[in-house]
Amino acid sequence: MHNTTLLHPSYFGSIASYASLAQATTVLFENEDNYQKQTYRNRMYIYGANGKLLLNIPIKHSKSEQHQKYKDVKIENDFQWQKVHWKSLETAYRTSPFFEYYEDEFVHLFEKKQNYLLDFNYQCMEAVFGCLQIEQKINKTTTYHKKADVTDDHRLLINAKTPKFEYLEPYIQVFENKAGFIPNLSILDLLFNEGTNAVTYLKRQELTW
Repeated sequence: MHNTTLLHPSYFGSIASYASLAQATTVLFENEDNYQKQTYRNRMYIYGANGKLLLNIPIKHSKSEQHQKYKDVKIENDFQWQKVHWKSLETAYRTSPFFEYYEDEFVHLFEKKQNYLLDFNYQCMEAVFGCLQIEQKINKTTTYHKKADVTDDHRLLINAKTPKFEYLEPYIQVFENKAGFIPNLSILDLLFNEGTNAVTYLKRQELTW
């Protein structure tokens, strides 16, 4: 088991980030960093009928500040992204073994207007914690440190482009006959397909990258 693991809050979060979280004794979430594009802060990948599908939360870009704090980033609600994202999740996972079992835990997140991205991501994580029955407290940083004084700095897991996680153990996915097993999708892919076995899966993954 790890001691303290530092992670970024993300839009539900990748399977690798939840493996890190599930194996940690204490988790600290980075709450003071600057927002960066093309990360899991505002995107997740699911397995759709045509393969890997990106769901992206539109955000309002700050014109006055070159570097905007993650916690200050607002969601752009002129576009009905919540309706699109939930419809995409339904289409992708309606036939999965555990979608109906868990859908009531998540649907409300897509029915209520959301304002701040970071606040919404914490809500998403808390919903996942409940489904996984993970009793992790949400501890948050109060200052930003490029080099963090923690046992395991896993903040790089927020990057959607790198690193690669082909080593993650395969499990049955709804559309795997289309494109084979796709590793490290959103935690929702694991949850809807594996249900109560998800935590056991997360704890036995070896995190090397």
